[in-house]
Order: sequence, then C-alpha cells, then structure tokens
Amino acid sequence: MFAVDGDVFAFIKPSLDAHTLGINAATELLRDCGYRVIIGDKDIAKAMNDIKYEVNRQKVLDWIRRNKVTQIGLSYRLDQDEAVNMVGYFMNELKNNNMLSYQGGPIKSMFFAGLPKTCEIIEGEHKGFIRTFRGGESVRESLTKMGVPEERIPKDILEGSLYDDLRMEFGKDIINSGEYDSFKPVARAAYDEYGTKEDTVVKRLDSNMRKPFMPLMRAHVGPYSSSVDRLDSVKEFISWAKELADAGYLDILSIGTSQLTQSNFGEDWEDKPNGGGVPINSPEEYRMIWNASRPLLLRTYAGTKNIPELAKIYEETINICWHALSLWWFNRLDGRGPYDLYTNLKQHIETLKYIAKTNKPFEPNLPHHFAFRGADDVTYIVSAYLAAKLAKKMGVRILILQNMLNTPRYTWGIQDLAKSRAMLTLVKTLEDSNFRVILQPRAGLDYFRPDLEEAKIQLAAVTALMDDIDPHDETSPPIIHVVSYSEASHLATPNIINESIKITQFSLQKYRELRRDGKIEDMSRNEDVQERMLELVESGKTIISGIEKHVDNPYSAEGFYKIFAAGFLPVPYLWGEVDEFKYAKALRTKPVKGSVKVVDENNRVVKSDKVVDYANGNLKEVAYILNQKVDIIGI
Repeated sequence: MFAVDGDVFAFIKPSLDAHTLGINAATELLRDCGYRVIIGDKDIAKAMNDIKYEVNRQKVLDWIRRNKVTQIGLSYRLDQDEAVNMVGYFMNELKNNNMLSYQGGPIKSMFFAGLPKTCEIIEGEHKGFIRTFRGGESVRESLTKMGVPEERIPKDILEGSLYDDLRMEFGKDIINSGEYDSFKPVARAAYDEYGTKEDTVVKRLDSNMRKPFMPLMRAHVGPYSSSVDRLDSVKEFISWAKELADAGYLDILSIGTSQLTQSNFGEDWEDKPNGGGVPINSPEEYRMIWNASRPLLLRTYAGTKNIPELAKIYEETINICWHALSLWWFNRLDGRGPYDLYTNLKQHIETLKYIAKTNKPFEPNLPHHFAFRGADDVTYIVSAYLAAKLAKKMGVRILILQNMLNTPRYTWGIQDLAKSRAMLTLVKTLEDSNFRVILQPRAGLDYFRPDLEEAKIQLAAVTALMDDIDPHDETSPPIIHVVSYSEASHLATPNIINESIKITQFSLQKYRELRRDGKIEDMSRNEDVQERMLELVESGKTIISGIEKHVDNPYSAEGFYKIFAAGFLPVPYLWGEVDEFKYAKALRTKPVKGSVKVVDENNRVVKSDKVVDYANGNLKEVAYILNQKVDIIGI
C-alpha cells in the first residue's frame, strides 16, 4: 500500500532503548519525500516501556488519534522477548479499538526495527501487516518498505558514491578470497610491563611502532541475557575475557557493562531493568575480570552517578587503560543517567581532574552522540575540539580521539573522510609537548547488515575508509575500535570478535599494498574531500571563535552548559529536557549529498556565523536559567 498526501508517519521507541539514529534518519528521509512525521516524546517513550499496562496503552492511542497518524514505526533493539511482547500488546490494543485500516480505522501499516531474530518472530506473528527493518537497508529499500512511491523520492537521496562502491568491491575481494583467515596474532610482548599493573596503552603502542605497523585492536564485549542469573552472566563474561586473551588477537578489551552497573553500582538492584550489558556490581567482580584477562588492556563505561568515585574503582581494580566521558550526554538529556546536565558536567570535570592525576588518557565519548541526535557535521567536529581543549585545561596529557564513521549510515565516504580530517586538523592544533592526540576510528553503530557475509564485506570496506583518513602515515590509525560484523544480527562471541580482527588487520595491510602499487586512488589528492574538509575547518573555527568570544569561561561546567543550552551545538532530535534546552533543539538539520548540514525552514543551508548569531542571542536567557538552577540546587 503506497503512502499518499495527507499520510502522517509516527515513530515510537521505549525510553530504555538509547538507539535513536534509525528513527531520526527515517524521519528526515520521509520529510524529504513530502510527508508529515512525528516522533513520540519522552512521555510516550516511557509509556512504551510498560505498554502492558492499560493506562499506558491508552496514553499512546490518544497520542495517535490526536495527531491523525496513519503509519506507525516502532523500534526496539534490546531484549528479544520484551520487544515481541511490546509489539503484541500494542497490536492487540489497536485491534481492540478498531484502529487498523482493514477494520475501518486510520492505521494503514506498521513497521518495526529491531534485532533480526526479533524481526523474524514479529513477521511470523503479525504476517502481512508489520514490515520489519533488521538494519543495513539502503535508502531505496527503506523508503520502499515504508510505502513511498519512487517518483516521490528526490534524486539526491538516491545518488551514490563511486568511492564507496569501489571500497565495497575491495571488501568483496578480501572476503571471497578467504585469505584473511590465515592472519596470525601480532606479537606485542616487547616490553617489560606488558600485561602487568604498570602496563599502559601508550607503552603498548609506542613499543609496537615497527614496520609493517599493526594498529592496536579494541573491541567492545558484553554478553547478557535477562533469563540468566546475574552472577552467571558475570561468570560468562569472565570466561569470554580469558578466551580472548588466550587467542591473542585483541589488545584492548572494552567491558560492555549494564545500565545498572553504570548508574547503581554497589546498590541493591531489586527489580530495576538492567538495560543489557554485563551486570557487574562489585569491585571484586572487576578484579576477577582483570585476573582472567591477562595480558589484555581493559577499559569500561564511565558511571552515570557518582562518576569520580567509579573512575577510582576502575583504576584500583582493572587498571583502566583510558577513561571515557560523554560530558553533555549519559544523563537526563538522553535518559542514560539520573543527573541534570549541569550536575553531570560538574561531575565530569571533577573526574577529568582525577584522570589527569592518574596520567591516563581520556576519550571523549562524544561527537557521535551529537550525530545520533541529528547534529550537523560541524557540530560533530566542534564538540570533539571543545572536549579536547577542556581536557587539556584540566591537565590531561593524552587524548584518545574516537571517530565513529558511517554516522548517520547514509553518510558518503568522501564526506566521512572530510569530516575526519577536519576534526583531526582542529584537535591536533592543541598538540604540544604536554598533549598528545591518538586517533581511534570505528564503524558506525547501525552500519552493518544482518546478512553476515555482506557484513564481513562492509567491515573490510570500512577498514579501507579508516586508512584513507591519513593515507600516507602508516602509523595511522594507531588504534582501531573493531565493531564485529555480527553487530546487526546477534551478539559477537569471542570467535566472531577474533575473526573481525583478522578481517580488519588483513584488509588494512592489503589496502596499503594496493596503494603502494598504484591500484587504488590516492585519496589524499581527492579534490571533493579537500574542498569539503576546508569548508568544515573554517566553519568549525567560526563556531569555536564565536563560543570563546561570547561565552564567559567557556571551558567549565557553566560554560559547557551555556554552549549547549544557547544552541551553539544544534541537536534537533533531542529527546529529554526539551523545555530547558529548546534552543539546542530549535535549529533544523538535513542530509545534503551524503553530509549533514544546518538548514532553515526552506531547507536552505545556514552558515556557521548565523548559528553563532542565533546562539549568542540566547545567552542572556540561558545564563539567567542557569543562575536560578544553581540557586535552587545549591551548587
């Protein structure tokens, strides 16, 4: 059934699920095709968490009727059983109220985005009415599934990139040959502190600067099942850690802890929802992981409550190889933590001061979180620079610069290269004898397709993209955050993680060999990339200079609060605290030829100096609100 003029699309996700990028991307695509789209707010997201209760079902139905919705999209990428039950309760409520089109109601179709197995079950239970999205669908596939006639799809949306196509061909050659499977672990034990409490990521990196250079491999690991006892889940993770350590492919094990580990560490969790991840709840459990994982370097999520205290526990138990903080995120803004933004910033700055004393690196877990909420490419870059400069001012000496590529998923490769180089250019202006920047690229969170062979090809292709960021420096990237190819299908086991590392290391060496032989384009000379990079650098400098000119003491909790609240860093898809941060949410963005730019109500690109003028005009009101907040909460 095709969508027509007058159709209203609505997207809803439970607040437990932090994955919003797919919904935001689909929203913009549909709007570009001329449809009205609404997204369920915080209250609707909370109602979907507990849709089994009648009062919550009624709240969602009233919202649907009030907005004259005709097409509904649901998204839930966490627990399979919870997702199936959520959709079941919701569909029954729609049927009981004669809301479906075949009953004479307004709802013409429904869509569900989730894990592949969940989608398979939902398709079976609701055959013919719910169309599912398992991840990795192209723009054309996505819009067709949502009933958009091809003649309504703007030509720009369907444009591809020759560079992306060529990298995918490279990936096919890598995977079809199967040669990557013979790749052997890299011998890293070339220094005395290797694997001990005195080991650091800098020592490991510096001791491995030999040819051919093999980047350090980081992977995020977090097995969890809601049907398994908490301690059994922890024991399973410990066995995985030992298995990965023994195999020798992984260098940095990133512990994927649960929401409760981050927000309620050491407390009685009772029946609170875990939110996925390893449910670690004591220092002793961290010590057990440390002992089992020798000689791996370890790191984990920062806390979302009592943040400095948890950072100290990480130092004492796992000798954390670097700390990661999200500054503006992992609080009430995104539903990932209990603090308001100002309190969160104060805690993070206190934690940065502690990190500086430990002489450990700091990773701003940051730019991609802006991208998840609709930020433009300039905001992505500027947020990284601001975090880096704050860290330097707090005494941090080493910065791990994480760069999530393919975010949003429809980003073209040449735009990714331009964005990456512009970010590196700006952040590296801060480098001196007391401050070092270490690049760590990774694939996008929703980049991979659920088909495992296709995903392997994508992994090889994105590795080539990483190498093209700085194609003539064989020590770049120094660290790669390897996202396992099974990301869109199922949890990555140790075997899958190791295979993903093999693909990544082998692809990197093969791509460099092709470059040396002149068989691929030298992307350092690509004019489109260079032109866009210079545009982004200049735009970034405009925003940064505007912030430093107009915001008092910008590199402080007060300064960072004002920068965000005034709208210097636009986030049109902000979910939480929308009244307090209306200016942050007010500016629109949209995809423009594989990039993301700020646009006005007529879809014309807004220059960065106009963003500065807009935000500067809001600073007095924002400062007044902040002063009231400080007076009320007494901090």
